[in-house]
Amino acid sequence: MDRIGVIGIPWRKGGPEALARFTIPVEERPRRLPEIAREAGVHELVYLATCNRVEIAFATDGRAPLATFRPRLFAALEGRVPYPGEAERAFNAWAGEGAVEHLFVVAAGLDSARAGETEIAGQVRGALDLARTLGLAGPRLALVFEEALRVAALVHRRTAVSEGHVSLAGIAIDHLKERLDRTGGAYALVGVSPMTIKCGKAMTETPWPAVVVNRTLSRAEEFAREIGGSAVALDAFRRRPAAVEALVLATASSEPVLRRAELERIAARTPSGEPPLVIDLAVPPDVDPADARAAGVPRMGMEEVIAEAEANRSERLLELADARTLIDEALVELRRTMADRMLGPLLGALQRRYRQTAAEAVDRLFKKELGHLSDQDREAVLAWAALLARRFAHIPSLGLKGLAYEGGVPAVEAFLAGLDEGLAEELREAARAAGGPRVGSKETDA
Repeated sequence: MDRIGVIGIPWRKGGPEALARFTIPVEERPRRLPEIAREAGVHELVYLATCNRVEIAFATDGRAPLATFRPRLFAALEGRVPYPGEAERAFNAWAGEGAVEHLFVVAAGLDSARAGETEIAGQVRGALDLARTLGLAGPRLALVFEEALRVAALVHRRTAVSEGHVSLAGIAIDHLKERLDRTGGAYALVGVSPMTIKCGKAMTETPWPAVVVNRTLSRAEEFAREIGGSAVALDAFRRRPAAVEALVLATASSEPVLRRAELERIAARTPSGEPPLVIDLAVPPDVDPADARAAGVPRMGMEEVIAEAEANRSERLLELADARTLIDEALVELRRTMADRMLGPLLGALQRRYRQTAAEAVDRLFKKELGHLSDQDREAVLAWAALLARRFAHIPSLGLKGLAYEGGVPAVEAFLAGLDEGLAEELREAARAAGGPRVGSKETDA
C-alpha cells in the first residue's frame, strides 16, 4: 500500500464552488485523465467526482515521496504551478494505508454528507470502470477499488447503514413531497442522472405526474416510460415550459441550464400561482443562485442540501460503529493480500536458492565422502536434501510474511539488507522481474 495516495476536496472543505473548480466535465474525462496522469507522473489514476467530493486516487513507482504529488496533481488539473502552500490548502491528502482506509470509508458512504448514502458505491464503480477503459487502473488501484466496493456491499448488508433516507436525493424527495402535498401539480426532473432517477422512482408512489426534461429527447422518453411520466427536450422546455410546481435538476452541464428568463417563464405557469421550488443537485449548479433570486424563485442548492444532511450526521455515525469494525477487518485482510502478492516471487526465489544450495552441497558429497552410493541411494539423498531445503526456507518465509504484513516494503528491505549481497540482489531481481515492489532502493520508503 506504500505507493498509493489520494488527494481530494470533500463537501466540508470550500463548498460547492471549490468542488466545481476541480470537477472535470464527464465528456472531457476520457481526454483529460490520461493527460493528468502523464503530467503528474503517476502510473495509475482513478478520478471520482460527485455532488459532494472530488478525489484522485493514484499509484506511483516509488521514486518520489507521496507528498510531492499534491502540487503535481494540482498543476495538472489547473494548468499552472500552484503558489506556495496553495495545493496543500486546496486538497486534503492521504497516503499508504491511510489512503486505502479513506477509499473504503468513502465507498461505504460513511464520509458522505448523508452518512450511509448508497449512490456513492455506484459512482466509485463508474470511476473505476472509466479508469480501466483508459488503461489507468493497474493492479494496485484495481485491487484496492474492488476491495472497497466489496467492503461497501458488506457494510450495507450487515449494518443499519442503509436504513431510512440516507442519500442526498432523499432530502430532495422530502422537500419535493412537502411542496406538492401543499399545492399539488406536476414536477420536472431536469437531466437523467443517478440523482433524478432516484427521485423519479421514489415519486412513482405519489399521485403527482413527472415531466422528464433532457437535452437528448430519446433518453428523457425512455426514463419517462419507466416512471409513467411525460418527456420533453431541454430546448423545447426552455422555450415553452410545462406547468410544474417544482423542479429537481442534476445534469452534467458545465454551465447553468436554466437562466433568469426561463425561470420567469416557469414561474408564470405554476397552477398554484406560487413561485416554483427549484432543487438544484448539480455541481457546478444548473441554476445560478443570482438568477433564481432575480426571478423570485426559491432555490435549494447542494450547499443547503449538504447543510441539512450534516445536521444529523454525527448522531447517525454513532449508530454505525459496526461499519467501522468491518472496514478495519477488511484493511487487515487487504494488507495480507497485498503482502502475499508482493512476496510471492521473492519467496519463490528464496526457496529455489535453498534447493540450489542443498543440491550443490550434496553434489560435493557425492564426489567425496558419498561417492560409493548407488544411483538409487543418490536419488534418496537428493530427495531428502530437497525436503530439508524446503523446511529451512519455510522459516525465513514466515518471518518475511510477518514483516510485510506489519511494515510493508521498507521492512522487507531491512530484512534483505542483512543478507549476503548476492542472495539479496537475486531476491530483489526476482521481485522486479515479476512486477513486484522496488525493494532494494531508498526510494521505496516513500
